[in-house]
Amino acid sequence: MNKACFLDRDGVLIEEMDYLSDPAKAILINGAADAIKRLHENGFKVIVVSNQSGIARGYFSTETLSLINKRIEELLAGSGAAVDAWYHCPHHPKGKVAEYSMECSCRKPEPGMLLKAAGEHNIDISKSAMIGDKTSDLEAGFAAGCPVGILVATGYGQEGIPDSMPEKAVYKKDILDAAEYVIEALGNE
Repeated sequence: MNKACFLDRDGVLIEEMDYLSDPAKAILINGAADAIKRLHENGFKVIVVSNQSGIARGYFSTETLSLINKRIEELLAGSGAAVDAWYHCPHHPKGKVAEYSMECSCRKPEPGMLLKAAGEHNIDISKSAMIGDKTSDLEAGFAAGCPVGILVATGYGQEGIPDSMPEKAVYKKDILDAAEYVIEALGNE
């Protein structure tokens, strides 16, 4: 079985921009490509799991989301890095687009995206980690069975450690610092 590092996209992998809808505005967070390369060098699959309620809210389409993710892949490739798989939740209970306006099991803090990825990529979640910039990211990781959850001080995480942060989560300055922590904590598993 594989081990994985699950990453939130906005605020962790790329700069946070509320409801990013223009691929040209995707900007990698410093150290993101190096973090992904380090994780791969240490045997981790890197899987993005991202809430994208902008689809349900009618701000952008799934096609636009695909173009944004493609742009991120191009930016990463320029530094010799690559994501193994992309998962997103297009739902929101107050969405304006009927087909996506619902409660679901994939919207973080629910663990649905991580569990789906684990099944499709033969991942042992007990040897995997979740890196996010919101407590809902960490809650999804812990609910799925990840022993390591890291809140980064980028994106929404730059507001500091929230009172609601799960007790067993740790706080790191950015994705590269978090990746090094994951490697140290789970690299020899």
